[in-house]
Amino acid sequence: MAGSSSSLRRRPRLIGPRKTVAIIASTFHENFVAAMIEHARDELLASMPNASVPLYRVPGAFEIPVCASYVTTHTNVDVILALGVVIRGETEHADLVSSSVFQALQEVAITSQVPIINEVLLLDDEEQAEERCLGEGINRGTEAGQAAVSMAELFTKLRETYPDVIDKTG
Repeated sequence: MAGSSSSLRRRPRLIGPRKTVAIIASTFHENFVAAMIEHARDELLASMPNASVPLYRVPGAFEIPVCASYVTTHTNVDVILALGVVIRGETEHADLVSSSVFQALQEVAITSQVPIINEVLLLDDEEQAEERCLGEGINRGTEAGQAAVSMAELFTKLRETYPDVIDKTG
């Protein structure tokens, strides 16, 4: 996500039916991802105190999309947060993994019509990871929580405004 935390509304309060916001997070670079999970969960529960926030852990960023696909297919999730950290090395592996993950998450979101907040971060080094995951000024976990609340509100309005499913295939 571009911009700083202040670019999103601060602490909207979503009142209404209980929402489910699933967090799918990698265990790779655990110290950074754990901090993102904590900040995202804190933001979600401050904004949606009655939310259900299940956590699904996967080994690495590459496994996040298949878990997201399963969750969108087999649960009634309202929004998914995808959290992970990929740090560049001397080869193109990190770029290839990140590109694949980004494309797959977008495909899952479009196909399922479930918003996926993609905070699988591609970073140059651990210093950048510390700034974005452990910091209070810029924290991608907090921003992900804010974006999830905004998308839950938007999709609630969309479903209320357009309750009937129209089959456009035939």
